[in-house]
Amino acid sequence: VQLQASGGGLVQAGDSLRLSCAVLGHTFSSHRMGWFRQAPGKEREFVAAITWNGGRTLYSESVKGRFTISRDNAKKTVFLKMNNLKPEDTAVYYCAKGSSLSSWSSNYNYWGQGTQVTVSS
Repeated sequence: VQLQASGGGLVQAGDSLRLSCAVLGHTFSSHRMGWFRQAPGKEREFVAAITWNGGRTLYSESVKGRFTISRDNAKKTVFLKMNNLKPEDTAVYYCAKGSSLSSWSSNYNYWGQGTQVTVSS
C-alpha cells in the first residue's frame, strides 16, 4: 500500500490550499482515512478524518470550520481543503489509512510521505 500526498506549498495567511492523497495498491473504499500534521519541534497531531463513504467526519478543534476533508472513492483519493490558513497551520501534513474514525494515530496503519505547508504572516 502506498499513500502519496501532494498539494502543499507556501502561501500567505488567509489563503487556501487543497491537499490530495492518492492510495495505490489497496482497496480504498472500505477504509477510514485521516490527515495529521507535524510542525517543527512538535508532536504529530490529528487534523481530520473521514469514514469510508464520507458519511461522518471528525476534526480537531484548531481546524474546525476552516478545513474540510472529503474523498473520491472512484479515484481512490482523499482531500483536505484548507481555508483561511494561519501561520500556526505550518507543518508537514500526512495522510493515513486507518481502521476506525479516530484522532489517535495508533489507529492508522499506513502513512504517506507528507507534504509541506508553509503559511507566512
